[in-house]
Amino acid sequence: MRSLDDLLAEGVSGRRVLVRADLNVPLDKGTGEITDDGRIRASLPTLQALRNAGARVIVAAHLGRPKGAPDPQYSLAPVAARLGELLGTDVPLADDVAGDDARAKADALADGDVLLLENVRFEAAETAKDDAERGELADRLAALAELYVDDAFGAVHRKHASVYDVARRLPHAAGRLVAQELDVLTRLTTAPDRPYVVVLGGSKVSDKLAVIEALLPKVDRLLIGGGMCFTFLAAQGHGVGGSLLEADQVDTCRRLLAEAGDRIVLPVDIVCADKFAADAETSVTPADAIPDGLMGLDVGPRTVEVFGAELGRARTVFWNGPMGVFELPPFQAGTRGVAQAVAAVDGLSVVGGGDSAAAVRQLGLDEAAYGHISTGGGASLEYLEGRELPGLAVLAD
Repeated sequence: MRSLDDLLAEGVSGRRVLVRADLNVPLDKGTGEITDDGRIRASLPTLQALRNAGARVIVAAHLGRPKGAPDPQYSLAPVAARLGELLGTDVPLADDVAGDDARAKADALADGDVLLLENVRFEAAETAKDDAERGELADRLAALAELYVDDAFGAVHRKHASVYDVARRLPHAAGRLVAQELDVLTRLTTAPDRPYVVVLGGSKVSDKLAVIEALLPKVDRLLIGGGMCFTFLAAQGHGVGGSLLEADQVDTCRRLLAEAGDRIVLPVDIVCADKFAADAETSVTPADAIPDGLMGLDVGPRTVEVFGAELGRARTVFWNGPMGVFELPPFQAGTRGVAQAVAAVDGLSVVGGGDSAAAVRQLGLDEAAYGHISTGGGASLEYLEGRELPGLAVLAD
């Protein structure tokens, strides 16, 4: 696939370039303010390179999950303001996605200017299953520009109008962020330095089953925490109290444990509570002896030591998913301890986006300590599963 540098070498001065960026940042529900601008910052290298080369930059992005119609709570207005601050220039926001106001503002751009379109998911066609419906929106988006750059790695696993269909209509290239993500993931999937350790957390085994199946033959150790660990513990015959349990996945977990031998490492102790709350009273219990009246909400200190020892021997690490309910103070220690162990790896350490990246920032950890923090949790996992990602496949055409 063509790179941004290839596009720049051909010349973009005075040309309108549509950039699909991933600006899906979390907002405070009360104030509407951005609580983590990591994805906006990750988009800057591509946007700044195009500006410096004299392009007229039109940015398309989504925010949240509006239901295919304008919804003020999902407006990209705060994103436009923050993007302007980071770029050091005014970034106007179009009133629509690819309508009259978007066309007027795109036509008014001068060399080096940046325009942000309103949330592409305000149009139902963006996420439509019907090719013709997506195509109509893609036609309108493509008409705004002469060139297309996809820099939204967090969306490349989606066959959406602004990700897939527009690239079929315009000369296209991969942005700096997409290229960086692909470089790191290729290192994980081709010839990783060993020992290669993967840490998986999050709530459900079913969400990670495909990636577990794909990674087991390739890893030296698979460390499992978060809510998904309780289904594995149940598969070993242990009671899990009121902890999250996917009963329909117990047999699958039992099979995976048998196939993996000592390569799957489970928690040895659990932080339990009788309620899911910041003021909950906690206790640490052995992983094989969780009382019936309690639920597990974090891995315990001995587990952090066990996982830390495995990570200390690793040369390549991929981490996706928190070890517990890190959003609440009583249940942060497991995720913090494992995150610190991942950061200390003498080799390549990759944080696989999503809640893992959010945890690094929320817990105040040093982002620079990691080899790479992905912007796309779902896209990263699907790539590691070996699935074809529509947004990448179309860029290779």
